[in-house]
Amino acid sequence: MPVNPQHALAAALRRAQAAAPAHILQARQLSRADRTLLQKRGFLIAIIKGWYALSTPQGQPGDTAFWHLHFWAFVAAYLQARCAQGYCLSPEHSLDLWTANTQTPRQLIVLTARSGVFTLKLPNGSSILLYPNPKGLPVKPATQQGVQVMPLALALTRATPSYFIRSATNAELALRMLRPEELSRTLLVGEVNLTAAGRLIGGLRHVSRSDAAERIQADLAAAGLSPKIENPFAEPARLSGGVALPSPYAGRVEAMWAQLRPVVLEHFPLPPKTRPNARETMQRVKEIHTHDAYHSLSIEGYQVTPELIQRIAAGAWDPLVAPGDQAQVGAMAAKGYHEAFKEVSASLGDIFRGHPPGRVVERDLQRWYRALFSPSVQANIIPASALAGYRERRVFIRGSEHVPPAVEAVPDYMEAFFAALAAEESAAVRAVLGHFIFVFIHPYADGNGRIARFLMNTMLASGGYHWTVIRLERRSEYMLALERASVHGQVEDFTRFLAEELRISAQFKGPRTARKG
Repeated sequence: MPVNPQHALAAALRRAQAAAPAHILQARQLSRADRTLLQKRGFLIAIIKGWYALSTPQGQPGDTAFWHLHFWAFVAAYLQARCAQGYCLSPEHSLDLWTANTQTPRQLIVLTARSGVFTLKLPNGSSILLYPNPKGLPVKPATQQGVQVMPLALALTRATPSYFIRSATNAELALRMLRPEELSRTLLVGEVNLTAAGRLIGGLRHVSRSDAAERIQADLAAAGLSPKIENPFAEPARLSGGVALPSPYAGRVEAMWAQLRPVVLEHFPLPPKTRPNARETMQRVKEIHTHDAYHSLSIEGYQVTPELIQRIAAGAWDPLVAPGDQAQVGAMAAKGYHEAFKEVSASLGDIFRGHPPGRVVERDLQRWYRALFSPSVQANIIPASALAGYRERRVFIRGSEHVPPAVEAVPDYMEAFFAALAAEESAAVRAVLGHFIFVFIHPYADGNGRIARFLMNTMLASGGYHWTVIRLERRSEYMLALERASVHGQVEDFTRFLAEELRISAQFKGPRTARKG
């Protein structure tokens, strides 16, 4: 009896998943027949010789999303196979993982118990440097991302002075997460590094943890030790309050906001001296809706025409009357955009009536999201569970080096995001950083760009600015500016880009112009 090809493929996939729950496999873990079949059908992609990733047929070795998806799982599996327990990440890379730095490193430095320096070249220009240092390995390593790292206190004592300048945000977060007794214990075991002790006491004072600094200094004094106190940071602290952080997520949002805020204020135009009439503003927003929807949805990759948007907005489109009115996915996206636009308009009305802009967005954001995707749920295009809240899985952005935070980090990130939005006085900063940091977090499985642009325009309108359309023909510039902000922390290009689109949108004259767009 002939074998059903689809059944054979399914069986091979089940065996591969059972052999490697994290989707990283060595060649010896699969039979030759399974390996050949899975590679032929595009489900098994080579990383290096003898190592594979189980992926969808869309994944390709050169695709950045594919590599970011599998990087840490590969590192964990490879180091376990090569070094067993005899390895640990360098102090700096350990701190990066402790502080939830999501970017995939170009070269990961690993200390090993084995002799010989070895560099393993990996996809996308990345690599692993294995460096023998058996005496430098911790007695009890910790684990982050499935990989052995130095305990937080030990990593801080061994980090180079340049780390506190080059990676100031990560260093601040680490000091805010540190338990003082752990640092004292680490410093007092074995040969005391007084230089590192003085640097860390100075660093704790810098981040307003003076109580912790004094406790550690007193512990050292009781042992007859008196380090020279020095501040390792070159710039003012980006975090406020001096409170110990249970996780790095909220602190990272606060630090990003504080660091980037002056750049936005420098490069974005001042708000109008006279605030526009609220009714006139709402009328203009309504007029520009078709133009905005066309460009916003097209940026997301949907094939939607201005005519379809106009028909939906006018209530002249009904899938029950015309079930063949396709492409259905694009049509449902357009209908969802229109419904979400109505919710955003209602939120904007509350802001014009004097409600705090940041708090209004915090209250209504989930309502915008539900409206955006409700038509797709009702058409059975996506499951109803998608409307429940933040994403339930890791997401990656095709073509980008930015790695959005892990699922478990999203609630803390969003809580800090809303707090920063509510505390910000400048409408320009709320708009620019609100858009950027929202997509940096990527809280939803889909629709993040559309929601971010709604958020941006709500904040712009709250300050008297014009509703701003990011045009389809500038999509590449838009994405590149976001990439620079997300990966390199450089928000100047993104700020200038939005300022240019604001100027163009202010010249919008009505539907006739929109049809030409």
